[in-house]
Amino acid sequence: MSVDAADEEIVDAEIVEDGELVRAAPAPRPLVNEHTVLMPGESIPTSEDPRTTYTERDLYVSEETAQALKEAKEEGSPQRRTAMGLFEAWCAAQGRVAEPCTTATYTEYGRHLMARGLKVTTIRHYMSLIRTSMPPGKKPDNSLFLLLLTQYRKKNKRALRRKEAFPITLPYLVPMMEKAETDDRSIGWRDSAMFAFGYRFLGRSVEDVDLELEDVTILDDRVLVWLAEDKTHKGEEQTLVLHDRPDLNLVFRLRRWVGYLAEQGITTGPMFREVLRSGKVASPETRARRGATKRGAYLRPQTVNERVKLWFAAAGLKTDGRPVSSHSLRAGGATDLGMNGATDEELEEAGRWKKGSRIPRERYVRPTKDANKDPFKKVPVHNPEAQAQE
Repeated sequence: MSVDAADEEIVDAEIVEDGELVRAAPAPRPLVNEHTVLMPGESIPTSEDPRTTYTERDLYVSEETAQALKEAKEEGSPQRRTAMGLFEAWCAAQGRVAEPCTTATYTEYGRHLMARGLKVTTIRHYMSLIRTSMPPGKKPDNSLFLLLLTQYRKKNKRALRRKEAFPITLPYLVPMMEKAETDDRSIGWRDSAMFAFGYRFLGRSVEDVDLELEDVTILDDRVLVWLAEDKTHKGEEQTLVLHDRPDLNLVFRLRRWVGYLAEQGITTGPMFREVLRSGKVASPETRARRGATKRGAYLRPQTVNERVKLWFAAAGLKTDGRPVSSHSLRAGGATDLGMNGATDEELEEAGRWKKGSRIPRERYVRPTKDANKDPFKKVPVHNPEAQAQE
Protein backbone atom coordinates (compact mmCIF):
# COMPACT_ATOMS: atom_id res chain seq x y z
CA MET A 1 0.00 0.00 0.00
CA SER A 2 1.37 3.41 -0.95
CA VAL A 3 1.58 6.31 1.42
CA ASP A 4 -0.91 8.20 -0.66
CA ALA A 5 -3.37 5.32 -0.52
CA ALA A 6 -3.03 5.04 3.26
CA ASP A 7 -3.63 8.76 3.67
CA GLU A 8 -6.82 8.49 1.64
CA GLU A 9 -8.18 5.70 3.84
CA ILE A 10 -7.77 7.55 7.15
CA VAL A 11 -8.66 11.06 6.06
CA ASP A 12 -12.10 10.87 7.83
CA ALA A 13 -10.92 9.07 10.96
CA GLU A 14 -11.12 10.71 14.39
CA ILE A 15 -7.88 11.12 16.32
CA VAL A 16 -8.26 9.38 19.68
CA GLU A 17 -6.08 8.36 22.56
CA ASP A 18 -4.51 4.91 22.50
CA GLY A 19 -6.96 2.21 23.66
CA GLU A 20 -10.14 4.29 23.06
CA LEU A 21 -12.96 2.65 21.19
CA VAL A 22 -14.04 4.60 18.13
CA ARG A 23 -17.76 4.56 17.28
CA ALA A 24 -19.32 6.09 14.24
CA ALA A 25 -21.70 8.99 14.94
CA PRO A 26 -25.34 7.71 14.95
CA ALA A 27 -27.40 8.58 11.94
CA PRO A 28 -30.18 11.15 12.54
CA ARG A 29 -33.44 9.40 13.49
CA PRO A 30 -36.93 10.62 12.76
CA LEU A 31 -38.73 12.09 15.76
CA VAL A 32 -42.32 11.16 14.93
CA ASN A 33 -45.12 9.15 16.46
CA GLU A 34 -48.78 8.48 15.74
CA HIS A 35 -49.71 12.02 16.85
CA THR A 36 -47.22 13.91 14.63
CA VAL A 37 -48.83 16.39 12.23
CA LEU A 38 -46.78 18.04 9.45
CA MET A 39 -47.77 20.95 7.26
CA PRO A 40 -47.27 20.82 3.45
CA GLY A 41 -43.55 21.29 2.62
CA GLU A 42 -42.47 20.71 6.23
CA SER A 43 -39.66 18.15 6.60
CA ILE A 44 -39.80 15.23 8.98
CA PRO A 45 -38.13 16.26 12.28
CA THR A 46 -35.03 14.30 13.27
CA SER A 47 -32.70 14.03 16.25
CA GLU A 48 -30.35 16.54 14.57
CA ASP A 49 -32.99 19.28 14.45
CA PRO A 50 -32.44 22.13 16.93
CA ARG A 51 -34.46 21.63 20.10
CA THR A 52 -36.29 24.26 22.08
CA THR A 53 -34.44 25.06 25.27
CA TYR A 54 -36.65 25.43 28.35
CA THR A 55 -35.73 27.17 31.56
CA GLU A 56 -37.11 26.64 35.06
CA ARG A 57 -39.65 29.37 34.38
CA ASP A 58 -41.26 27.16 31.73
CA LEU A 59 -41.55 24.18 34.05
CA TYR A 60 -42.93 25.55 37.32
CA VAL A 61 -46.40 26.84 38.13
CA SER A 62 -47.00 29.58 40.69
CA GLU A 63 -47.89 28.97 44.33
CA GLU A 64 -51.43 30.19 43.61
CA THR A 65 -51.87 27.77 40.72
CA ALA A 66 -50.40 24.91 42.74
CA GLN A 67 -52.84 25.62 45.59
CA ALA A 68 -55.78 25.85 43.18
CA LEU A 69 -54.82 22.50 41.63
CA LYS A 70 -54.53 20.93 45.07
CA GLU A 71 -57.97 22.20 46.10
CA ALA A 72 -59.51 21.05 42.82
CA LYS A 73 -58.14 17.58 43.39
CA GLU A 74 -59.27 17.44 47.02
CA GLU A 75 -62.74 18.69 46.14
CA GLY A 76 -63.33 16.02 43.52
CA SER A 77 -66.60 14.14 43.54
CA PRO A 78 -67.34 11.98 46.60
CA GLN A 79 -67.51 8.92 44.34
CA ARG A 80 -64.07 9.64 42.93
CA ARG A 81 -62.60 10.04 46.43
CA THR A 82 -64.24 6.79 47.54
CA ALA A 83 -62.96 4.89 44.51
CA MET A 84 -59.44 6.22 44.92
CA GLY A 85 -59.46 5.62 48.68
CA LEU A 86 -60.34 1.95 48.22
CA PHE A 87 -57.81 1.59 45.42
CA GLU A 88 -55.02 3.20 47.46
CA ALA A 89 -55.78 0.94 50.44
CA TRP A 90 -55.66 -2.14 48.21
CA CYS A 91 -52.39 -1.00 46.62
CA ALA A 92 -50.85 -0.43 50.04
CA ALA A 93 -51.80 -3.95 51.13
CA GLN A 94 -50.38 -5.38 47.91
CA GLY A 95 -47.18 -3.35 48.01
CA ARG A 96 -48.05 -1.59 44.76
CA VAL A 97 -47.85 2.06 43.70
CA ALA A 98 -51.30 3.63 43.50
CA GLU A 99 -50.58 6.89 41.68
CA PRO A 100 -49.59 6.78 38.96
CA CYS A 101 -50.34 3.08 38.74
CA THR A 102 -49.10 0.66 36.12
CA THR A 103 -51.35 -1.10 33.64
CA ALA A 104 -50.64 -4.36 35.47
CA THR A 105 -51.79 -2.90 38.81
CA TYR A 106 -54.89 -1.40 37.19
CA THR A 107 -55.79 -4.71 35.54
CA GLU A 108 -55.18 -6.69 38.72
CA TYR A 109 -57.42 -4.38 40.74
CA GLY A 110 -60.19 -4.80 38.19
CA ARG A 111 -59.95 -8.56 38.59
CA HIS A 112 -59.99 -8.06 42.39
CA LEU A 113 -63.34 -6.22 42.12
CA MET A 114 -64.71 -9.00 39.93
CA ALA A 115 -63.61 -11.59 42.48
CA ARG A 116 -65.78 -9.75 45.01
CA GLY A 117 -68.80 -10.37 42.81
CA LEU A 118 -69.67 -6.69 42.31
CA LYS A 119 -72.09 -5.54 39.62
CA VAL A 120 -70.66 -4.87 36.18
CA THR A 121 -71.85 -1.25 36.27
CA THR A 122 -70.21 -0.71 39.67
CA ILE A 123 -66.90 -2.20 38.55
CA ARG A 124 -66.86 -0.22 35.32
CA HIS A 125 -67.73 3.02 37.17
CA TYR A 126 -65.06 2.58 39.85
CA MET A 127 -62.37 1.65 37.33
CA SER A 128 -63.24 4.66 35.19
CA LEU A 129 -62.95 6.98 38.20
CA ILE A 130 -59.57 5.49 39.09
CA ARG A 131 -58.23 5.80 35.55
CA THR A 132 -59.30 9.43 35.16
CA SER A 133 -57.73 10.25 38.55
CA MET A 134 -54.26 9.44 37.26
CA PRO A 135 -51.94 12.30 36.25
CA PRO A 136 -52.16 13.54 32.64
CA GLY A 137 -50.25 11.32 30.26
CA LYS A 138 -49.91 8.51 32.83
CA LYS A 139 -53.26 6.78 32.58
CA PRO A 140 -53.05 2.98 32.48
CA ASP A 141 -54.14 1.05 29.41
CA ASN A 142 -57.61 -0.33 30.11
CA SER A 143 -57.82 -2.81 27.22
CA LEU A 144 -56.84 -5.82 29.34
CA PHE A 145 -59.28 -4.85 32.09
CA LEU A 146 -62.11 -4.51 29.54
CA LEU A 147 -61.24 -7.94 28.16
CA LEU A 148 -61.60 -9.42 31.65
CA LEU A 149 -64.84 -7.52 32.21
CA THR A 150 -66.32 -8.93 29.00
CA GLN A 151 -65.66 -12.45 30.26
CA TYR A 152 -67.02 -11.54 33.68
CA ARG A 153 -70.27 -10.37 32.10
CA LYS A 154 -70.68 -13.67 30.29
CA LYS A 155 -70.00 -15.84 33.32
CA ASN A 156 -71.83 -13.79 35.98
CA LYS A 157 -75.32 -12.94 34.83
CA ARG A 158 -76.32 -11.83 38.32
CA ALA A 159 -73.63 -9.14 38.14
CA LEU A 160 -75.67 -7.44 35.40
CA ARG A 161 -78.68 -6.93 37.66
CA ARG A 162 -79.46 -3.35 38.69
CA LYS A 163 -81.06 -2.68 42.04
CA GLU A 164 -83.03 0.52 41.61
CA ALA A 165 -83.85 2.86 44.48
CA PHE A 166 -87.35 2.65 45.92
CA PRO A 167 -89.30 5.67 44.58
CA ILE A 168 -90.44 8.02 47.33
CA THR A 169 -93.70 9.22 45.81
CA LEU A 170 -95.96 11.74 47.52
CA PRO A 171 -97.78 9.16 49.73
CA TYR A 172 -94.37 8.40 51.26
CA LEU A 173 -92.81 11.85 51.06
CA VAL A 174 -95.49 13.79 52.92
CA PRO A 175 -95.43 11.58 56.07
CA MET A 176 -91.62 11.78 56.09
CA MET A 177 -91.64 15.59 56.04
CA GLU A 178 -94.35 15.81 58.70
CA LYS A 179 -92.47 13.40 60.96
CA ALA A 180 -89.24 15.38 60.58
CA GLU A 181 -90.97 18.66 61.48
CA THR A 182 -92.68 17.12 64.49
CA ASP A 183 -89.66 15.40 66.02
CA ASP A 184 -86.87 17.91 65.45
CA ARG A 185 -87.50 21.63 65.02
CA SER A 186 -84.33 23.01 63.41
CA ILE A 187 -82.93 19.92 61.67
CA GLY A 188 -86.48 18.91 60.80
CA TRP A 189 -87.07 22.23 59.07
CA ARG A 190 -83.92 21.73 57.05
CA ASP A 191 -84.71 18.13 56.17
CA SER A 192 -88.33 18.76 55.17
CA ALA A 193 -87.25 21.69 52.98
CA MET A 194 -84.47 19.54 51.49
CA PHE A 195 -86.86 16.65 50.77
CA ALA A 196 -89.55 18.88 49.23
CA PHE A 197 -86.94 20.58 47.09
CA GLY A 198 -85.27 17.30 46.08
CA TYR A 199 -88.58 15.81 44.96
CA ARG A 200 -89.71 18.87 42.99
CA PHE A 201 -86.26 19.72 41.64
CA LEU A 202 -85.73 16.11 40.53
CA GLY A 203 -82.07 16.63 41.29
CA ARG A 204 -79.21 14.35 42.11
CA SER A 205 -78.16 14.58 45.76
CA VAL A 206 -74.90 16.34 44.92
CA GLU A 207 -76.88 19.01 43.03
CA ASP A 208 -79.13 19.52 46.04
CA VAL A 209 -76.28 20.05 48.51
CA ASP A 210 -74.29 22.22 46.10
CA LEU A 211 -77.19 24.67 45.80
CA GLU A 212 -76.43 28.21 47.00
CA LEU A 213 -78.79 30.80 48.47
CA GLU A 214 -77.86 33.31 45.77
CA ASP A 215 -79.11 30.92 43.09
CA VAL A 216 -82.62 30.55 44.51
CA THR A 217 -85.48 33.05 44.29
CA ILE A 218 -88.56 32.20 46.37
CA LEU A 219 -91.79 33.77 45.08
CA ASP A 220 -95.31 33.39 46.45
CA ASP A 221 -96.28 30.42 44.29
CA ARG A 222 -93.03 29.13 42.83
CA VAL A 223 -89.27 28.86 43.27
CA LEU A 224 -86.75 29.92 40.63
CA VAL A 225 -83.46 28.02 40.54
CA TRP A 226 -80.46 29.14 38.51
CA LEU A 227 -78.01 26.42 37.48
CA ALA A 228 -74.66 27.16 35.87
CA GLU A 229 -74.68 23.60 34.49
CA ASP A 230 -75.58 20.05 35.44
CA LYS A 231 -74.46 16.53 34.56
CA THR A 232 -76.35 16.52 31.27
CA HIS A 233 -75.92 20.18 30.30
CA LYS A 234 -72.23 20.98 30.65
CA GLY A 235 -71.57 24.70 30.19
CA GLU A 236 -75.29 25.44 29.74
CA GLU A 237 -76.89 27.68 32.33
CA GLN A 238 -80.56 27.21 33.10
CA THR A 239 -83.26 28.90 35.15
CA LEU A 240 -85.78 26.33 36.39
CA VAL A 241 -89.28 27.23 37.51
CA LEU A 242 -90.55 24.98 40.31
CA HIS A 243 -94.27 25.58 40.80
CA ASP A 244 -95.58 24.93 44.31
CA ARG A 245 -98.47 22.64 45.26
CA PRO A 246 -100.53 22.31 48.47
CA ASP A 247 -99.27 18.87 49.51
CA LEU A 248 -95.61 19.76 48.96
CA ASN A 249 -95.63 23.30 50.45
CA LEU A 250 -92.26 23.95 48.83
CA VAL A 251 -92.44 27.74 49.16
CA PHE A 252 -93.39 27.64 52.84
CA ARG A 253 -90.80 25.04 53.76
CA LEU A 254 -87.96 26.78 51.90
CA ARG A 255 -88.91 30.23 53.29
CA ARG A 256 -88.98 28.86 56.83
CA TRP A 257 -85.50 27.32 56.46
CA VAL A 258 -84.01 30.33 54.66
CA GLY A 259 -85.46 32.59 57.37
CA TYR A 260 -83.86 30.40 60.03
CA LEU A 261 -80.49 30.83 58.32
CA ALA A 262 -81.00 34.60 58.06
CA GLU A 263 -81.65 34.80 61.83
CA GLN A 264 -78.09 33.52 62.27
CA GLY A 265 -76.68 36.00 59.77
CA ILE A 266 -76.40 33.52 56.89
CA THR A 267 -77.66 34.98 53.62
CA THR A 268 -75.11 33.66 51.14
CA GLY A 269 -73.38 30.38 50.41
CA PRO A 270 -74.76 26.83 50.72
CA MET A 271 -78.50 26.56 51.27
CA PHE A 272 -78.48 23.23 53.12
CA ARG A 273 -76.01 23.11 56.04
CA GLU A 274 -75.18 21.06 59.08
CA VAL A 275 -77.19 21.90 62.19
CA LEU A 276 -75.68 21.30 65.64
CA ARG A 277 -77.60 19.86 68.60
CA SER A 278 -77.85 23.35 70.00
CA GLY A 279 -79.88 24.37 66.96
CA LYS A 280 -77.11 26.57 65.63
CA VAL A 281 -75.93 26.15 62.07
CA ALA A 282 -72.37 24.78 62.00
CA SER A 283 -69.75 27.18 60.68
CA PRO A 284 -67.02 26.03 58.28
CA GLU A 285 -64.55 26.40 61.16
CA THR A 286 -66.65 24.11 63.37
CA ARG A 287 -66.89 21.54 60.62
CA ALA A 288 -63.14 21.76 60.05
CA ARG A 289 -62.45 21.07 63.73
CA ARG A 290 -64.64 17.98 63.45
CA GLY A 291 -62.71 16.77 60.42
CA ALA A 292 -65.17 17.86 57.71
CA THR A 293 -62.56 19.71 55.67
CA LYS A 294 -63.42 18.55 52.17
CA ARG A 295 -66.65 20.47 51.59
CA GLY A 296 -66.46 23.30 54.09
CA ALA A 297 -69.98 24.55 54.87
CA TYR A 298 -71.58 22.32 52.23
CA LEU A 299 -73.34 19.13 53.30
CA ARG A 300 -72.04 15.86 51.94
CA PRO A 301 -74.35 14.06 49.49
CA GLN A 302 -74.11 11.10 51.87
CA THR A 303 -75.81 13.21 54.54
CA VAL A 304 -78.93 13.48 52.35
CA ASN A 305 -78.84 9.71 51.96
CA GLU A 306 -78.66 9.21 55.73
CA ARG A 307 -81.50 11.67 56.46
CA VAL A 308 -83.80 10.11 53.87
CA LYS A 309 -83.31 6.67 55.42
CA LEU A 310 -83.78 8.04 58.93
CA TRP A 311 -87.11 9.78 58.34
CA PHE A 312 -88.46 7.03 56.07
CA ALA A 313 -88.00 4.54 58.91
CA ALA A 314 -89.16 7.01 61.58
CA ALA A 315 -92.43 7.52 59.68
CA GLY A 316 -93.04 3.77 59.82
CA LEU A 317 -92.89 3.33 56.05
CA LYS A 318 -92.05 0.08 54.27
CA THR A 319 -90.60 -0.68 50.82
CA ASP A 320 -91.17 -3.52 48.38
CA GLY A 321 -87.62 -4.75 48.90
CA ARG A 322 -85.85 -2.04 46.94
CA PRO A 323 -83.40 0.10 48.94
CA VAL A 324 -84.22 3.62 50.14
CA SER A 325 -81.64 6.28 49.35
CA SER A 326 -81.31 9.95 48.46
CA HIS A 327 -81.93 8.94 44.85
CA SER A 328 -85.40 7.82 45.96
CA LEU A 329 -86.50 11.48 45.90
CA ARG A 330 -85.59 11.83 42.22
CA ALA A 331 -87.10 8.44 41.45
CA GLY A 332 -90.28 9.37 43.33
CA GLY A 333 -90.84 12.58 41.41
CA ALA A 334 -90.21 10.86 38.07
CA THR A 335 -92.52 7.98 38.98
CA ASP A 336 -95.35 10.30 40.06
CA LEU A 337 -95.06 12.22 36.78
CA GLY A 338 -94.95 9.11 34.61
CA MET A 339 -97.81 7.37 36.39
CA ASN A 340 -100.01 10.42 35.94
CA GLY A 341 -99.72 10.95 32.22
CA ALA A 342 -96.55 13.03 31.76
CA THR A 343 -95.15 12.69 28.26
CA ASP A 344 -91.61 11.51 27.58
CA GLU A 345 -90.62 15.07 26.70
CA GLU A 346 -92.10 16.42 29.96
CA LEU A 347 -90.24 13.78 31.96
CA GLU A 348 -86.96 14.53 30.23
CA GLU A 349 -87.33 18.27 30.78
CA ALA A 350 -88.39 17.95 34.43
CA GLY A 351 -85.45 15.70 35.35
CA ARG A 352 -83.02 17.31 32.90
CA TRP A 353 -82.29 14.03 31.17
CA LYS A 354 -80.82 14.01 27.69
CA LYS A 355 -83.30 14.37 24.88
CA GLY A 356 -84.50 10.92 23.88
CA SER A 357 -83.26 9.32 27.10
CA ARG A 358 -84.96 6.04 27.95
CA ILE A 359 -84.03 6.25 31.63
CA PRO A 360 -87.13 7.98 33.09
CA ARG A 361 -89.59 5.63 31.36
CA GLU A 362 -87.66 2.39 31.70
CA ARG A 363 -86.36 2.84 35.24
CA TYR A 364 -89.11 4.71 37.04
CA VAL A 365 -92.38 4.42 35.16
CA ARG A 366 -92.45 1.06 33.40
CA PRO A 367 -91.45 -1.07 36.44
CA THR A 368 -94.31 0.40 38.47
CA LYS A 369 -96.84 -0.14 35.70
CA ASP A 370 -95.56 -3.66 35.03
CA ALA A 371 -95.82 -4.53 38.73
CA ASN A 372 -99.54 -3.67 38.65
CA LYS A 373 -100.21 -5.72 35.55
CA ASP A 374 -101.62 -9.21 36.05
CA PRO A 375 -102.84 -11.01 32.92
CA PHE A 376 -104.21 -13.80 35.14
CA LYS A 377 -106.93 -11.42 36.33
CA LYS A 378 -108.68 -12.39 33.10
CA VAL A 379 -108.94 -15.97 34.34
CA PRO A 380 -112.07 -16.55 36.48
CA VAL A 381 -111.41 -17.56 40.08
CA HIS A 382 -111.94 -21.27 40.54
CA ASN A 383 -114.87 -21.71 42.92
CA PRO A 384 -116.35 -25.25 42.92
CA GLU A 385 -119.16 -24.28 45.31
CA ALA A 386 -120.42 -21.51 43.04
CA GLN A 387 -120.28 -23.85 40.05
CA ALA A 388 -122.23 -26.53 41.96
CA GLN A 389 -124.99 -24.07 42.79
CA GLU A 390 -125.35 -23.21 39.14
